[in-house]
Amino acid sequence: MNPSESLSGKSSENLSSPAAGNPSAAGIPDDLRAASFERQRRLRQEPRFPGGPAIDPAGSHHERRIRSFQPRRSRVTPGQEDALLRLWPKWGLDIDGQRVLDLPELFDGLPVVLEIGFGMGEATAQMAAADPGTGILAVDVHTPGQGNLLGLADRNGLSNVRVANGDAIILLREMLKPDSLDGLRVYFPDPWPKKRHHKRRLIQPEFLDLVAQRLKPGAVIHCATDWEPYAEQMLEVLSAHPLFENTVADGGYAPRPAFRPLTRFEGQGLDKGHVVHDLLFARS
Repeated sequence: MNPSESLSGKSSENLSSPAAGNPSAAGIPDDLRAASFERQRRLRQEPRFPGGPAIDPAGSHHERRIRSFQPRRSRVTPGQEDALLRLWPKWGLDIDGQRVLDLPELFDGLPVVLEIGFGMGEATAQMAAADPGTGILAVDVHTPGQGNLLGLADRNGLSNVRVANGDAIILLREMLKPDSLDGLRVYFPDPWPKKRHHKRRLIQPEFLDLVAQRLKPGAVIHCATDWEPYAEQMLEVLSAHPLFENTVADGGYAPRPAFRPLTRFEGQGLDKGHVVHDLLFARS
């Protein structure tokens, strides 16, 4: 039966016939259709990797807020899956908004830098290896990247990395104590290039208000982007905030510090003629 016919009433005699068992428009009884929908809903909510990162740890679809990130679905390799299954209980955490993290306990007393958006985690792993005395709380929603970073940390013996799954705003707002962070890194965030999407950009005055509450005095927020208009907005917004001070004397962009690795993504951009801007602002 054509579903459009049943909705238009062309086959209403079949729908009302007791012998037909009151099937739905697609010929499936309503109770079976409802059960199928419920199974699909449960499958969408079940974690892809039992004991690993949750699909929606904070139930964020209930929170009406413009988001700066767009979750991406891509294939998880066997190696990434193995890392998620083995290492998530040890080094991973879901951003559920239901608890306040004890960072000294989580990182064995190390000073902690928050990194928002780490991609596949190569640069994060390099920075962790170069500075084992600093803990890196790395946040992303990309499951293959989470598995890749966990695998890199395991293979290189990087005990100073923790991987957080979910919305960084909820982490900052609900799960971190005031003055608990020694730094913040935001490297190559989504530039949301279309004008109507600029409100989705992460670096906004309201975001900096929240960050300022969580950074210790003197802690540095370090941003990098290869999107010129976004770099200009970052510089404008950071310069205007009363609790952040540019570490560059002339008030402009900073040279790329040695501790930020040149990533494959950045190299591809440079090959295309993109200009990368670094911004380093200290919390006053």
